[in-house]
Amino acid sequence: MRVIDGRETASNRRVWGVAGLVEAISQSLAERFSVVVVGGEISGFTRAASGHCYFGVKDADGQAASLRCAMFRRAAAMLDFTPADGALVELRGRVAVYEPRGELQFVVEAMRRAGAGTLYEQFLRLRERLAAEGLFDADRKRALPAMPQRIGVVTSTAGAALHDVLTALARRAPQVEVVVYPSPVQGGEAPPALVNALRIANARAEVDVLLLVRGGGSLEDLWAFNDERVVRAVATSAVPVICGVGHETDITLSDLAADLRAPTPTAAAELAAPSRDGLLQQLATLERGLTLRLDHRLQTLGQRLDRIALRLARPSDALARQRRLLDLLAQRAAAAPGRRVELQRQRLAHLAPRPARALAETLRRQTTRLDALQARLQALDPQHVLARGYAWLDDGQGGAITSVQALQASTEVRAVLADGSADMQVLRVRPLPAG
Repeated sequence: MRVIDGRETASNRRVWGVAGLVEAISQSLAERFSVVVVGGEISGFTRAASGHCYFGVKDADGQAASLRCAMFRRAAAMLDFTPADGALVELRGRVAVYEPRGELQFVVEAMRRAGAGTLYEQFLRLRERLAAEGLFDADRKRALPAMPQRIGVVTSTAGAALHDVLTALARRAPQVEVVVYPSPVQGGEAPPALVNALRIANARAEVDVLLLVRGGGSLEDLWAFNDERVVRAVATSAVPVICGVGHETDITLSDLAADLRAPTPTAAAELAAPSRDGLLQQLATLERGLTLRLDHRLQTLGQRLDRIALRLARPSDALARQRRLLDLLAQRAAAAPGRRVELQRQRLAHLAPRPARALAETLRRQTTRLDALQARLQALDPQHVLARGYAWLDDGQGGAITSVQALQASTEVRAVLADGSADMQVLRVRPLPAG
């Protein structure tokens, strides 16, 4: 006979019901560990949509023991910092049992910083050193191929990340081939295996882009992607690398070294290849545009052909126009000689009077000039002067006497008058008084 809630059986042997036993253990823990302060390193921190926080806490020295913790919304609202994986904290709360699953958990009522966890400190130091070398610089990032024909995937064949990538590519870009380079993604053997998978992918040079992916996990689970060897292999890869490790909030050093970081493996697949549906829509749009342009071109050429056809439909009209043109040209050719002769005749008739008029004008000008010269000559003729009562004196030999200095008493001179001459003798010379 089964007894529920701890009632004794007829044989006086106590048989616990599951709920009763869990409740008893919970009460025992609550009495013994009513208020406890525990220190450790946060691992696997998540905040639910309700505001409650769930995470694990473990010793910072690497011990395997781990304690599941729950921090409800009211207590989480009192935090003055944002908890993260790897952070060292001190938690105050009580030990309890989560009855639906019978799991031990620590209900956190307050949390404060206690320093940085060992792994997180290593993460920060390595990130700072590699950043100083320039491994994370933006100018080292390469553009991804716009239309990859083959995509390589470096991940574990046993993980869900490969399934997510293959599903996303089959849905989004089924025309793209996928090459898997298997490698463990967790544990001590993961870093050299990841480096070797990246080396093989680069040596074969058979893919256009590489996806380095794995599912989510704690900082320890993802630590292989913070290994310096893996980070350097990602940074020096000749093939562009998209890193999609963990969930959106998980960031590894491989993410920083990759050419592109994706928040999840599925997002990495979506970023690597364009959607076939989108490409088909682009092709359909281009096809419609090309069809419209061809239709417009054909319509334009058809109209041009119609106009040309209308011209050729009645060749007699064209011949008639050419005939009329020839007749007109023939008439012009026949009339051209007579017209030219008439023009020359009119020109000659216009030019004929011009020589006579020119000669008459020249004669008139010369006559006028001659009359002027004659008048000047007459004005200078001595005979005219003598006619006005003047006389010309000379020495009898034709030499002119112009001064009384050439005369003296009893000198014989000749006086030439207008109508003759007379021989004369000088009786007396009277010079004019000096002025």
